[in-house]
Amino acid sequence: MQEIAKLKHADVQTPSAAIRALQDGNARFFSGQASRPELGANERRAQIMGQTPFAAILACSDSRVPVELVFDQGFGNLFVVRVAGNVMGATGLATLEYAILHLDIHLLVVMGHEGCGAVTAALLPEEDILAEPPALQALIRSIQPSLQGLPPIRDKKARMREAVINNVRYQVAALREQAVIAEAEKRGQIQVIGGFYEIGSGAVDLLVDEEDLRI
Repeated sequence: MQEIAKLKHADVQTPSAAIRALQDGNARFFSGQASRPELGANERRAQIMGQTPFAAILACSDSRVPVELVFDQGFGNLFVVRVAGNVMGATGLATLEYAILHLDIHLLVVMGHEGCGAVTAALLPEEDILAEPPALQALIRSIQPSLQGLPPIRDKKARMREAVINNVRYQVAALREQAVIAEAEKRGQIQVIGGFYEIGSGAVDLLVDEEDLRI
């Protein structure tokens, strides 16, 4: 079993290879050719010895965003943190730092999605936000700074997409300012990118270039 564990992800050892693995998996998913990778009994038992994910993903808790399925990845491939609005909080940051320091991931993705309720809530009038409980208000307010200066867009779907992507960019920038993440990116261990999942099509647009991620 130790040998089985050592063979995992031998072809995903760099940030660029991790990006390709996610892109290829998502292409299989949205084209209806997902492999739904599963493990045999011996491979499952081998995982008791440890995990070796190649990417960590900060995603929304929305039930329509099953991260492993969207990227057509199997057991042990992805280290996923899910919170409404895919926002960085203290516990989420600590979890991602663990993945970097102790699991040797090669990629960190912040993934927003079409029709995000948390982002929608951040665009509501103040009186509506004040009607929510304190903890939920705090989460909503952590999204609001990313929506300042949102350009006037008449098409509601296009405006929501822009709002969600702005929040993704904001969360990516906030993560990249954290010492553990900044140092890992500087030494080339990881790359921090964004993503937008379109529920209707199943496609994920990855924001990889600096221009794509610019706030």
